[in-house]
Amino acid sequence: MKPVNIGFGNVVNEDRIVAVVSPEAAPIKRIIQTAKDNGAAIDATCGRKTRSVIICDSGHVVLSALMPDTIAGKSQKNAE
Repeated sequence: MKPVNIGFGNVVNEDRIVAVVSPEAAPIKRIIQTAKDNGAAIDATCGRKTRSVIICDSGHVVLSALMPDTIAGKSQKNAE
């Protein structure tokens, strides 16, 4: 398991990440709502504004308060 810090002490397994995207687009908002309705949404924002959405291969959607660029940078640092 390669953990990636997604903020506030929360981590996600890097091998399970399919995409890290911004939550601003309408299709992403629909994905978030569908995941919430199905119980597949994980809110790791700790009460802060959602700035990135992590889509996993298991169908889970993880909400993070970090920017997508920040998460991608942390993931690249783990690869080095």
